[in-house]
Amino acid sequence: MSIVRQQPYGLLSELQREMDRLFSASPLREDGAASLASGDWQPAVDVREDAERYVLLVDLPGVKPDAVDINLEQGVLTISGERPAIPADEVSGYRRAERARGRFVRRFSVPESVDVEQVAARAEDGVLQVSIPKLAKVMARRIQVNS
Repeated sequence: MSIVRQQPYGLLSELQREMDRLFSASPLREDGAASLASGDWQPAVDVREDAERYVLLVDLPGVKPDAVDINLEQGVLTISGERPAIPADEVSGYRRAERARGRFVRRFSVPESVDVEQVAARAEDGVLQVSIPKLAKVMARRIQVNS
């Protein structure tokens, strides 16, 4: 017999958060995130900016790099793909399956100040890294004042 911690309102709170998220989501929200209307699930994404580039880190464990499509068109970066379903012959062995499966789509607005020709992506340890360099003419430059 195992001891299970009872959280009577835990599931209800989680359901409320999911319902709020689903009903507040539009196909492309102001923050650039895609809604679930365009996919079965959404991978977690970190977006970082430094002086030379924007970097997106996308958690995609179990997704092969060749199953991911990255498209940059009209100022919108789209990352899509699919995590395969559990094979039918293995389903009966699972007691619990929490990882989302199926198609995913994430969209991000990209500023006009990026070099679309130099966008690069690589996958390592289940994390997709997309590097979006800024245009050289847009980067700030410090000017030395001589005396």
